[in-house]
Amino acid sequence: MRVAAVQLTSTADFDANLEQADRLTRAAAADGAQLVVLPEKWSALGTAEALVGGAQAIDGPAITWARAAARELGIDLVAGSISERVPGEQRLRNTSVHVGPDGELRATYRKVHMFDVVVDGIVYHESEHEQAGEELVVSATAGGVELGLSICYDIRFPELYRILAIRGARVFVVPAAFTVPTTRDHWEVLLRARAIEDQAFVVAANQIGEHDCGPPALRSGGRSMIVDPWGIVLAHAPDRACHIVAELDLEAQARIRQDLPALANRRPNAYRWPAEVRA
Repeated sequence: MRVAAVQLTSTADFDANLEQADRLTRAAAADGAQLVVLPEKWSALGTAEALVGGAQAIDGPAITWARAAARELGIDLVAGSISERVPGEQRLRNTSVHVGPDGELRATYRKVHMFDVVVDGIVYHESEHEQAGEELVVSATAGGVELGLSICYDIRFPELYRILAIRGARVFVVPAAFTVPTTRDHWEVLLRARAIEDQAFVVAANQIGEHDCGPPALRSGGRSMIVDPWGIVLAHAPDRACHIVAELDLEAQARIRQDLPALANRRPNAYRWPAEVRA
């Protein structure tokens, strides 16, 4: 299966973001990609005010475009994530949607882990304006390849990906807007670790560059990647808006899982979670 990760620079300008996403998705499809993954918050990214102002419902223009593009191009499209406005809820959701080649919604995942951290002195507090999701989601492409859905900060929580793998995921998709410092120091290590641990492919689409807000400026680190189940980086994006592609050898993955059966050798009955996990 040929897959692509799209890397772009989103701002609060939806029309400009849509032009980037459409152009790069079409380029990826022209390059033979059957599955295309967009970054986190591709439709609007910036200050909290920009996210609120750019929030949309699932049936809004962002996902309407994604459905039309997937149908026209005949691809599976994981439309990164958008800031979703949910009727009756005060806070937004950070929501990823998988659209099939028929233009129909195959799965919806709402980001479980909120990015409430301090990086290089900059405070990020997603939970102030976003509500965490509660469900882990495995979808499947039109060709029957199982996808484990996740978003950005989720990559730091290996238990999420282990559950997705146990539920049958063969490919993890990771739309992201990783900061420059964490991209530089952690991004590749985390992606390769999740691939090796769960013997899964990882398709990680990151934002790149400055998102037209601040001070302090919000910048993402790029380096979008596609990683195989042995932890080998199959494709690595340059420092610009672009797409990357790679062939996923699903038969090789099956051999890895058979020869080194780490998933089968788990001992769930021996594992005990502490009653409380302290920071």
